[in-house]
Amino acid sequence: MMSLHYGSLFWPSTYSAPPRYPSLKIPGKTRVVIIGGGMSGVICGYVLAKSGIDAILIEQGFIASGSTSANTGLLQYSNDKMLSDFTEQLGEKNAVLFYRACKHAAEQLGDIAEGLRRQVDFKRRSSFYYASTPEDVPALRREYDMLLQHGFPADWWEENQIGLMFPFQRAAAIVTRGDAEVNPYKFVNAVAEEAHLSGLDIYENTAMLSVEPSSQGYVVKTNLGDIETEHVIYAVGYVPESAGGRWVEAKLNRSYAIATEPIASLSDWHERFMLWETARPYLYLRTTVDNRIIVGGLDENIRQPVQTKQELKSHSLRLLSELHKLFPSLDPQIRYEWCATFGESADGLPWIGEDPDRPGQHYCLGYGGNGSIYSLLGAEIIRDHLLGVHNPIAAIVRPNRHTASASVGG
Repeated sequence: MMSLHYGSLFWPSTYSAPPRYPSLKIPGKTRVVIIGGGMSGVICGYVLAKSGIDAILIEQGFIASGSTSANTGLLQYSNDKMLSDFTEQLGEKNAVLFYRACKHAAEQLGDIAEGLRRQVDFKRRSSFYYASTPEDVPALRREYDMLLQHGFPADWWEENQIGLMFPFQRAAAIVTRGDAEVNPYKFVNAVAEEAHLSGLDIYENTAMLSVEPSSQGYVVKTNLGDIETEHVIYAVGYVPESAGGRWVEAKLNRSYAIATEPIASLSDWHERFMLWETARPYLYLRTTVDNRIIVGGLDENIRQPVQTKQELKSHSLRLLSELHKLFPSLDPQIRYEWCATFGESADGLPWIGEDPDRPGQHYCLGYGGNGSIYSLLGAEIIRDHLLGVHNPIAAIVRPNRHTASASVGG
């Protein structure tokens, strides 16, 4: 099994006794089997259960124990690829359609978070997307104009306004409204609990070994027995070779993050905006409910996380240095530091939908920095497919979008 993270993770320390679920005891039968108990799998389970679709979720470890534990919990409708760039790639109509779907998903995640029985440190925030260099300002302005043209809530900040509101200066920035932050570990565990109460069967310590065709659809073979099903959803972060990953043009990279000790005062941090920048790879920062600062970035095109404390520490100190450049009056101390694997598609879009060569096998793979947003998009697209309902986003993110002759978006 590939290691997904290395280091000391912050989020699991905030929730000492999450709910636990049994392992598979007897052979099962259901309409849908979801493979993976992270953000994507659990949200799929939640959406299907709320829609009355019979489903079983299996997780080889524990709920939220994989990449979710290393997720930094930013819920932003803006993507790693700007709307203006997607317009060149998809055409303006489909680019706007996709961005609106991301905005809607962010709102839906907020509604889910605020309706849970458990508190998940959810806070509505604005995002502050700043120009890393003056040369980035024209592209940033083009993005702002396009957001404004299509009704997205955004403000343009010039250098003098940034200097008044923050202890650093940048040439320009876009402030987008309607985003949020969350504790992803608490959130996924709470959503799983809600889904379970709504009818989703969850089995932990139950590993998928293979998926075999059968007269009724498929048999999911696990280390503890077989499950008969009509549909299978792969929500494991990346496509296993057994699922036919030839459709998915993506790579696995690694990223770094730190969480500081609690800070006495964050008064210099205007409205606790979530900060990120135009440079690629980019730096991003957020605060937590207990006044910590989380800083992430330094992405590398390397599949495996680092394996030594020394290598991890060197990257952590670089992140701390970047934090200090932005907030020089603070003296933050690193308390948690980690490196994690994440997937990124070649075109900046997630891979969602039914495998064109294997009817009944579906992908919910949130490649990119918007994995949580894409998880909800994927859950709704797959649910709509199972219910026979047209979803206008499905064609944009379908697994074979680069090879199918049909036009995207209709």
